[in-house]
Amino acid sequence: MKRLLITGAAGGLGHMLRDRLTHIAPILRLADIAPIAAPRPWEEIVQCDLADAAAVEAMVAGCDGILHLGGISVERPFAPIMQANILGLYNLYEAARAQGQPRILFASSNHTVGFWQQSDRLRPDCPYRPDGLYGVSKVFGEALARMYFDKFGQETALLRIGSCTERPENHRMLGSWFSHDDFLRLIEAVFRVPKLGCPVIWGASNNSRGWWDNSHLDWLGWQPQDNAEDYAAEIARQQPPPAPDDPLARFQGGLFTQFPIYKD
Repeated sequence: MKRLLITGAAGGLGHMLRDRLTHIAPILRLADIAPIAAPRPWEEIVQCDLADAAAVEAMVAGCDGILHLGGISVERPFAPIMQANILGLYNLYEAARAQGQPRILFASSNHTVGFWQQSDRLRPDCPYRPDGLYGVSKVFGEALARMYFDKFGQETALLRIGSCTERPENHRMLGSWFSHDDFLRLIEAVFRVPKLGCPVIWGASNNSRGWWDNSHLDWLGWQPQDNAEDYAAEIARQQPPPAPDDPLARFQGGLFTQFPIYKD
């Protein structure tokens, strides 16, 4: 791979990965609607609104792979979610189709299944239970990616990211944590494997209290190595466990299940 596009590069995950992906491609194209710091010699900076189809096609041109982190990543009113996560994703897939179909890693979310109980152990073919409009937009994104694979052969990893932070921060994250190192290992595997297809991948580390079953991915060559349990005692000292009826203890989506439908 000669050029890897990272959308949402000004965000937290994009910023974290910026210095950790230079071994995957000699040129990183960093794109976001927000400003990005001055590029290094191996970086290209593109400021792009995903709702602008022409700008998205120019952003994708010449790229061999796409790490799509861009879009709205929290619960918001429908209008901005629609522009970035629905129209924007359609623009990205149309641009990829026009530009030779570079392989895509799509940052979906655990909020596609947020209303499942934390006592449930989920396989990738479980029914969707989104916990808000953000989660609904990611359900749309997974369906769109699947259609482009079935219709055109566009390969995509559908990565349902849990809680991707430097370390787990609360009791819920003992089940949902996805370490930075395990995310990096997954990116390496997605762009290394000869044939990807369009698999659903649970974005979580090897957590003892985990809710998601990735046993269908032996062929990918990815084995998460970190475990949130290493931080359980520290979290217990810092904060009491939530009550059994608290969304943080009951639902996989946590507090997202309690958010209202936000209006502009």
